[in-house]
Amino acid sequence: MTRPEPPRWTADEAIASLFAAHYRPLVRLATLLLHDRGAAEEIVQDGYVALHGHWSRLRDADRALGYLRTSVVNRCRSALRHRRVVTAHLAGARPAADAPSAEAGALDLLRHDTVIAALRTLPPRQREALVLRYYLDLSEAETADLMGVSRGAVKSHTFRGLTALKQSLGAER
Repeated sequence: MTRPEPPRWTADEAIASLFAAHYRPLVRLATLLLHDRGAAEEIVQDGYVALHGHWSRLRDADRALGYLRTSVVNRCRSALRHRRVVTAHLAGARPAADAPSAEAGALDLLRHDTVIAALRTLPPRQREALVLRYYLDLSEAETADLMGVSRGAVKSHTFRGLTALKQSLGAER
């Protein structure tokens, strides 16, 4: 005696029935695995979409719920693996705790521009002395050789230039 074949549902009917009966428990399952309700809902929805796409190739419609559960668990595993990779990548890409903020960098640029503008107002010898000493980080002797003056003259030009810069920059604040 052959058993009568159960009525075949269309993919839309089967998915609608499974969704009504099992959506919430599957979301709870995914939420417990992921600790993220939004991601869990998305994974369950993706599982239903995949099942709908494979419905015609499903050998036993009675096993659709098992397929769906397996799909949800596997997708949760993939999401957790992806999360671990992203977290590891971000941990390595984080700036150092003492890295300056973007605002600090912008303020430094403004200060730099202000200093450069004030430096341009200095007489040439004072400007040369300050640039050679503090920008190129040369010694007094190296600066004197480059400028063709004595070390005392370098000290004098540097002192006068710094004094003028302090007055110029102090007046702007």
